[in-house]
Amino acid sequence: MRTVDGRKIEVLDPGILNRDAGPDFFNAKVQIGGESWAGDIEIHVRASDWKRHGHDHDLAYDSVVLHVVERDDAEVRRSNGEVIPQMVMTCAPDFSQRYQEMVNNPVRELPCGNEIGALNPLYLTDTFTSLAFERLYEKADRVLDMVSRHHGNWTEAIYVTLARALGFNINSEPFQLLALTTPLKHLLRHSDSLLSIEAMLFGQAGLLQGLENSPEHYLQRLCEEYRFMASKFRLTPSPNLMWKMARTRPQNSPHRRIATLAAFVAKSFPMASRILAVESEEEARKLFDMDLQGFWARHYNFSPTPSGAVKALSQSSITVLIINVVVPVLYAYAQATGDDKRQEKAVELLQSLKPENNGIVQIYQRAGIPVNDAFTSQALIQLRKEYCLPRKCLFCRIGHRLLSAKVKR
Repeated sequence: MRTVDGRKIEVLDPGILNRDAGPDFFNAKVQIGGESWAGDIEIHVRASDWKRHGHDHDLAYDSVVLHVVERDDAEVRRSNGEVIPQMVMTCAPDFSQRYQEMVNNPVRELPCGNEIGALNPLYLTDTFTSLAFERLYEKADRVLDMVSRHHGNWTEAIYVTLARALGFNINSEPFQLLALTTPLKHLLRHSDSLLSIEAMLFGQAGLLQGLENSPEHYLQRLCEEYRFMASKFRLTPSPNLMWKMARTRPQNSPHRRIATLAAFVAKSFPMASRILAVESEEEARKLFDMDLQGFWARHYNFSPTPSGAVKALSQSSITVLIINVVVPVLYAYAQATGDDKRQEKAVELLQSLKPENNGIVQIYQRAGIPVNDAFTSQALIQLRKEYCLPRKCLFCRIGHRLLSAKVKR
């Protein structure tokens, strides 16, 4: 890249995209002819748009250090008359058309579905590694945010993280709100009574309303216990948690998952310290290998009709909990303590797990992408949610690669 007068340009930092009034990119760093500049970057189709838009008399644009245009039809100056370096950025004439065809295809479930499988496997591996870490960083940041929110209490943060994960995506937000409004410290004061823990969680979830006169003795006891605990701890049911019940498998019903959370909290919640000591997939699986007791040994919800006895969590559900609880907690704790070996252990654990088998992963498998571990499946989930669904192909390394390859041809 060079300015219109021939000086070489190197972008050290593109800055921050500005979606409001003012220059297009803030706080960029560029080298022009070997000289470093820090400031803003403005982009126009025609250089003459600078004056047409009134930027030559606008002090907000005096900080622009580089003007990028498609057509160099005018010299641009700051309000004090200084000339601003200008660069012409050329695109293939049909680039916009190809981009629109990729992004706006109303039929294809994956914009680049016909081409992604043909990319160099080494390039895809590098891209998926970046995406997997992008997703892991987001989850670890959420854990660290919870630690900060609970004034450095890792046990409380892990409790909220576990609750969110038990929502299994469809009910993750309601579960997180439930945990935030039902502090672990209250539950642990009655860790010797599973009924008390269940009552507080079900009551705070708003699922006990109208069950006071139920013929089921267990439900009557839950309602009585919640009234007592709500008065003792000044608890108020969380409003509008918006539990999603439709199209949810019985074993994933909010009722059964809340019962599972209660079982984990019972016995003083040793899970927090055990997660931080995990060294292998086998140890991680043992954390979640449990059976529910009493009413929940044979029920999926509050229906009086019992169902067949099943374990609290299937092996595939345990895999998801390892991905969404153990790995991000280990990684976040390693970040907070500067423990590089624990960070590596968290990543190795993710790479050792079998991939998730969900609709998102299947989309990429149909496009010819092999998925051999959870590290890759997490990368594909990140790719789907953050780039493919919003059609941010220009921000996606794969989309950018495909478009640029077409330009070269």
